[in-house]
Amino acid sequence: MTSPTHDHAPVPMTSAPVSKLNGIITVPGDKSISHRSLILGTVADGQTKITGLLEADDVMATAKAMQALGANIRKVSDTWLVDGIGNGALLAPSAPLDFGNAGTGSRLTMGLVAGYDFPVTFIGDASLSSRPMGRVLNPLRESGVQVESAGEEDRDLLPLTVHGAPLPIPMTYRVPVASAQVKSAVLLAGLNIAGTTTVIEPIMTRDHTEKMLAGFGANISIKTDEDGTRHISLVGQGDLQAQDITVPADPSSASFAIVAGLIVEGSDITINNVMLNPTRTGLFDTLLEMGADLTIANRRNSGGEEIGNIRVRHSKLKGVTVPASRAPSMIDEYPVLAVAAAFAEGETHMLGLHELRVKECDRLTVTVEGLKANGVTCTEGQEDLLVIGGAVKGGGHVATHLDHRIAMAFLVMGTAAENPVSVDDTFMINTSFREFAPLMSELGAKLT
Repeated sequence: MTSPTHDHAPVPMTSAPVSKLNGIITVPGDKSISHRSLILGTVADGQTKITGLLEADDVMATAKAMQALGANIRKVSDTWLVDGIGNGALLAPSAPLDFGNAGTGSRLTMGLVAGYDFPVTFIGDASLSSRPMGRVLNPLRESGVQVESAGEEDRDLLPLTVHGAPLPIPMTYRVPVASAQVKSAVLLAGLNIAGTTTVIEPIMTRDHTEKMLAGFGANISIKTDEDGTRHISLVGQGDLQAQDITVPADPSSASFAIVAGLIVEGSDITINNVMLNPTRTGLFDTLLEMGADLTIANRRNSGGEEIGNIRVRHSKLKGVTVPASRAPSMIDEYPVLAVAAAFAEGETHMLGLHELRVKECDRLTVTVEGLKANGVTCTEGQEDLLVIGGAVKGGGHVATHLDHRIAMAFLVMGTAAENPVSVDDTFMINTSFREFAPLMSELGAKLT
C-alpha cells in the first residue's frame, strides 16, 4: 500500500467526441462498502476476507490507518485479509493518520476512535484539509471527545486531533442533515461506549453501516416511525465476528459509463454486477424519468446487497425536476447528471443540493463553471441547479479543483459534445476509480 500523495504534477486530459460506445464492462468495487469492510474487520475477532475491494487511493488510506490502529492487513491473490484485534482493542497510533483525499475514511475513523482514551491526529491533502469536519465531530463531542483543530468548531479543519473521554457517554443524536457519514461516525463511536447509542434519522441515507454492523454481529436494532424517521440503536462493547465479504461494483463509478452510453449516438453498454441498494440508485431512477433506455437484468443478492447488470442504449433524454428528497440517494452523481441534463431536451431542475458545497470542492459552483465553459446555459441557486439542455458545443477547459467526480463527469461530456472537452487534472481520479480511463477507452472513448 502506498501513502497518499499530497503534491503532484497535474495530469490534464482531453475527451474527443466519438461515433458510438459499445461493450460489456465491470467497474471496481463500491467505495462505501470497501471503507466499512476494512474498518469493521479491524475491530472484529478473527480474520475478515474481502474480495472485490476497491484498490483506490482513498480506500488504501483507510487500510493504512487501520494498520496504524493495530490491524494486520494484506492482500493474498485477489483477496484482502484483515486480522482483527477485537472491539475495544484499538492501539494508539504512533504517528498521524494520513487520509490523503479520503473524506469518508477520515470521518468514519474519527467516529471509530471516539470511544478510546488516547489522542489520534488526522491529516490529509489540501482538498481534505479544506473540508469541514464539524458536522461529524460535534455529535462526538457529546460523548466527551476533545478536539484540537485548525479551524472553528463548526468547521474543524484538518490537521486535527481527536481524544476520547476516559468514560465516554452513549449518545442519542438526531441527524440535522441527511448524512450517512455523520450517522456512521456516531454508530462506530458507540461500538466501544458502554450503553446504547442511538441515531435518529429523519431522512434515510445509505444504510451500508447498519447492514454491515448487523452482519458482523453487533447488537443493533432499527425502528421506523410512521413518518419514515428511523431510530437506529446500537448496544456498545459487544463482540464482533469476522466475515467473508464480496464487494459489489460501485454504482457511483458505473454512472459515468451509463451517462456516456445514453448521450453518445449508437451506443450500447452493459455494466455487470452493479450494486442496486435503493439508498444509492437515485441517479438510475432520475435517468429513467428522463426517458433513458436503461434496463437491469439478473438481479440477485450478494452479501446482503442486491446487484444486477445494467444495460443502457443511446436515448433522447428530456428534462425533469429532481426532488430534494432524492438527493441522499444520488449525492455523488449530480455532476454527471448535470452532463446528462445538458444533452436533454428542455429544463432539468435539481433541488436540495446544499450537500454539494461541502464535498471535495464546492461541487455545485464548480459544476456550473464547467457547464458554462462548454456553452451550456444553466443557473446556480443556493441549493439548486437549473440546466437548459440541447446540443452541447463543448470546446471548454474545465478547472476540476482536485475533484475526481468533476473530472470524470466532464470527460464524459466530451464523448458527445460537438468539440473536445479538456480537464486540467485527472491525477485525483485515482482516489476512487483508477480504471476510469482504461475502461472508457475500452468502450470506445477517445481520451488523450
